[in-house]
Amino acid sequence: MCLFAAKVMMATMQIYLAVILMLVCLPAFAANTSNNMRPASQLYRRYCISCHGSDGKAKTSKGKFSHARDLTNAEWHTEVSDERIFNSIMNGRNVRGNMPAFANKLNEKEADSLVSFVRGLKG
Repeated sequence: MCLFAAKVMMATMQIYLAVILMLVCLPAFAANTSNNMRPASQLYRRYCISCHGSDGKAKTSKGKFSHARDLTNAEWHTEVSDERIFNSIMNGRNVRGNMPAFANKLNEKEADSLVSFVRGLKG
């Protein structure tokens, strides 16, 4: 009976330890995934401005060389969906120009915020 009681006590302690570890680690994980969202303007300056320019018109030398999209073009805004802009940001685009993918640098919320930012550049 003593051996059985020791095994039960050991299993119970392991369960308690697992619960304590989850309670300690979960807030850190949640903070790391939700609170690290950077503002869209900061993301645009970091990843987009070198090709699309500060005004979104893609008049930079790098933008001209890579055939970057003029993000102020009203006609383009009416033709393109938010989903396509999101996919271009995350997966890149090689149709008209050469846009790199940013899925390894942005999370989905940040990409969504950039979609809204790009919509705000409409001329």
